Amino acid sequence: MRGRKSVGREYLEALLVAVIFATFARTFVVQAFKIPTGSMEENLLVGDHILVNKFIYGPTAYPWERPLLPVRDLERGDVVVFKYPDDPTRDFIKRCVGMPGDVVEIVDKRLLVDGEPVDDESYTYRFDDRVFSRSRFLGDDFRRRDNFGPYRVPPASYFCLGDNRDNSRDSRFWRQTSVPHAYVKGRAFAIYWSFDAPPRLRLEEAQGGGGVARRLATVARHFFTRTRWDRTFRLVR
Repeated sequence: MRGRKSVGREYLEALLVAVIFATFARTFVVQAFKIPTGSMEENLLVGDHILVNKFIYGPTAYPWERPLLPVRDLERGDVVVFKYPDDPTRDFIKRCVGMPGDVVEIVDKRLLVDGEPVDDESYTYRFDDRVFSRSRFLGDDFRRRDNFGPYRVPPASYFCLGDNRDNSRDSRFWRQTSVPHAYVKGRAFAIYWSFDAPPRLRLEEAQGGGGVARRLATVARHFFTRTRWDRTFRLVR
């Protein structure tokens, strides 16, 4: 008769299983993501910590799997996290507004898909009333912000814009323009914590400076006063 496992070994095995499960879940199911810029305001704010469903766009081997599993195709209007087309080592978050084959155009700040205006006022934010023309005397940063296209989205690709249309580096400005389907990591579905970081901490994070210990200490010191409690567990739409 074999002896009973030691308590230490049981804890070690339980920890190992937990690590394996967490790694599997992070890789294939859910991943946490922090909003680093204001490109998705006012829907998502700098300091929002969100959960990304990595399973929803997963492939299926048989047609009968789709009605049974919580998977579906990417849809126009989804807020998605993806590899930045011009630098796949970085992750971006934007809203998909153009599907494969769509003709996307922006005319005087107004988004059109296949020639039809898109009703996007419920989530689009603009802080600048000025409308820049298509004049060649203007730089791309101005001209493409308010007037773009028409542009046909390639197969297996998506045209993505930030909700903060006046302050977003998105498909209007990228060299590759569209996001390949293979670069899509998942759909943002919930905010689990939102922290309004002090200006100094924001600056350190933007510059890539500041030690981890100092950042954690700053968060601990301001946790209760700077947590946006009203945004906790809010769904991303």
